[in-house]
Amino acid sequence: MNILAVAREFPTQESCIEHIERVKWQGKPRCPFCDSDRVARKVEQHYTHRWNCHNCLSTFRAMHGTIFARTKIPLQKWFAAIAILLNAKKSVSSYQLARDLDLTQPTAWYMSMRIRKAMQEDGAFLRGIVEADEAYLGGKPRKRNDRDNDTPAKRGTSSKKMAVLGAVERGGKVKATPTPRVTTKLINYFLRRNVDPRSVLITDYYQGYNEVRDWIRHARINHSKAYVDGDIHTNTIEGFWALVKRAIAGQHHHYTIEHAEMYIDEATYKYNTRKSDTPFADFMERACGVA
Repeated sequence: MNILAVAREFPTQESCIEHIERVKWQGKPRCPFCDSDRVARKVEQHYTHRWNCHNCLSTFRAMHGTIFARTKIPLQKWFAAIAILLNAKKSVSSYQLARDLDLTQPTAWYMSMRIRKAMQEDGAFLRGIVEADEAYLGGKPRKRNDRDNDTPAKRGTSSKKMAVLGAVERGGKVKATPTPRVTTKLINYFLRRNVDPRSVLITDYYQGYNEVRDWIRHARINHSKAYVDGDIHTNTIEGFWALVKRAIAGQHHHYTIEHAEMYIDEATYKYNTRKSDTPFADFMERACGVA
């Protein structure tokens, strides 16, 4: 659903709230505090879309427990922001979102980070043929200015770039997470948490993957000789890294390790839902705590 379709379908604040009620409760409203179904809508006009619980005597709205909770921003702008982020393959900066929706940059950043928080993936294992690799984010290192020193600038694990571990199921989902260091211990921890041990793991010849052979079938591709050897390659995960790096180079330019996980979550969510015919509806279930 694009931004024009969102504007047509949800033209008012009331229509947005009604949609959240339908998605969250599916016709069966319940109290978020005591989970009772003994609830009724408030009738006072100034309490728009508020509900009473006859069990614990609390009042609530459908936005409670969702990314829209306690917001003072019109829900039409929230819905439009969701549509913009879902449709932007290389993400959207908070400055661009602020211009598109007539918001301040801090407000746009706050909204986009709440939306990204709802994009966090579940803990399901990757299965089948799984490719694993690490990426280093932060731009290519500049060449040295010292003409008498031909030593190339540091790359990969020797650099100060932000490291990200990733694994992708061929034809399926991807999982990725920032890491303070790339070590054998952290690689094993990440893979054990995300990959079914009955799978086949494919990596390059980086020594950090040496110990995975103790618990999973392991195949390697030597990139100094070839990038593909039959079914043995890491092209799928490399394609995902390309999307992540384009988002940084084209939109964000830089983000700190503190917030990196949410930006990576956005990239993995979009990759994992790339075949969905109803991305807006699917995300709204997550935003409302249904999925």
